[in-house]
Amino acid sequence: MADRITPAERSAVMQRIRKTDTRPEIVVRRAAYALGFRFRLHRRDLPGTPDLCFPGLSKVIFVHGCFWHLHARCRLARPPKSRLDYWLPKLERNIERDRTAIAALRRLGWKTLVIWECETRKPELFERKLRMFLGRWPAASARPAPSSGVRLVRAS
Repeated sequence: MADRITPAERSAVMQRIRKTDTRPEIVVRRAAYALGFRFRLHRRDLPGTPDLCFPGLSKVIFVHGCFWHLHARCRLARPPKSRLDYWLPKLERNIERDRTAIAALRRLGWKTLVIWECETRKPELFERKLRMFLGRWPAASARPAPSSGVRLVRAS
């Protein structure tokens, strides 16, 4: 029984869990930025407060924690072992809130993408998912200029 955690210790652990700027979210931000896309964070005026918003593309991305949003068939989403009467309704409300927010965003003309925490552990897979969702080039101005055969040399 020595490995049991007290309610005060559990509370302290839960208070350290972040809502924004999580590690998976930062991984996705860096990948989108590296691909040349610019975005807004946590637009509170949009349903569900998407993690990344691309206003010019009318697209948003949610980065979901596998546990908190009950990612199906994911080892990170295992249900808690205690206080199921508290946790299961709470996690189910998260899923329902996600569905409502995505439906509202779609009605407003936004395209949505959910990237799961477990997907951020395989960068090549979720970066491909990002490219497919956002498009090949971030904007016409960011496309590489056709090669003219002229090399630019910096003066020293």
